[in-house]
Amino acid sequence: MADRGTAQQPTSGESLLFLTDDQLRRGIEAMFFAYRGFTADPDRILAEKEYGRAHHRAIHFINRSPGTNVNTLLAILGVTKQSLNRVLRTLIEDGLVEARVGKRDRRERHLYLTDAGVELERELSDAQRARMRAAYRAAGPEAVAGFRLVLEQMMDPELLRHYREGGEGQT
Repeated sequence: MADRGTAQQPTSGESLLFLTDDQLRRGIEAMFFAYRGFTADPDRILAEKEYGRAHHRAIHFINRSPGTNVNTLLAILGVTKQSLNRVLRTLIEDGLVEARVGKRDRRERHLYLTDAGVELERELSDAQRARMRAAYRAAGPEAVAGFRLVLEQMMDPELLRHYREGGEGQT
């Protein structure tokens, strides 16, 4: 993984103990279990509507950047065009997403959530925000800053750019 120039390097042998295979394995397991908890509430909401996590991710990123085009969403989600088209077709048919023809390039489709889509996104995000808020509160601001740094250091450069562009002005 490329160094992004923001992490401090440990200076003593003792401070490298967190890099042992056992500690890395524990960190990987913590990520798996945290992700399971983080997705549990939205998964229940999505299951009621016969949607999956791909639908959730599409809704999230369309809400984050209204008017985003299909190619940008493809790049962010890292899925095939066929897979994304299947998800978008369902969301459009169900009245959650609207695809508008581009004004400059009529071949482009720009994506927007409908009122129903905004409501579903809010319901899904509220569940995740509540879990994350409780964890942030329990961990404290220094731990939250460290957690964000670790997550950013694991991101591929292109996705880190998307993340940072979408987070401007947010803390």
